[in-house]
Amino acid sequence: MKSTLSDRGEHAATNKLALFKFRLYTADHTVNSAEALANLTALCAAYLPDRHEIEVVNVLANPQRAAADHIRMTPTLLKMSPSPVKRITGTLSQTPLVLAALGLQSTLA
Repeated sequence: MKSTLSDRGEHAATNKLALFKFRLYTADHTVNSAEALANLTALCAAYLPDRHEIEVVNVLANPQRAAADHIRMTPTLLKMSPSPVKRITGTLSQTPLVLAALGLQSTLA
């Protein structure tokens, strides 16, 4: 099914009000994991105030959960909702690239 311009506009309007749910997979308190959490927290505060939830999963304490989501390295961020699910690996330090990868650019316009 092909999306039309109005479909995309409606989707963007829905995302402007949607609650964004993130799951960040970390490896204990490593430097990269701490940096990814700090960057995600700052990004959410700046671009999604009062419209986000962040769940942090330590793969060392919860390896079954990581395996279920096919996590192969940390830190890895999953945007669980709104759909589609998006995945980014790394410290999330390049905000413009992170916003683009998460599909947030059009929702912020």
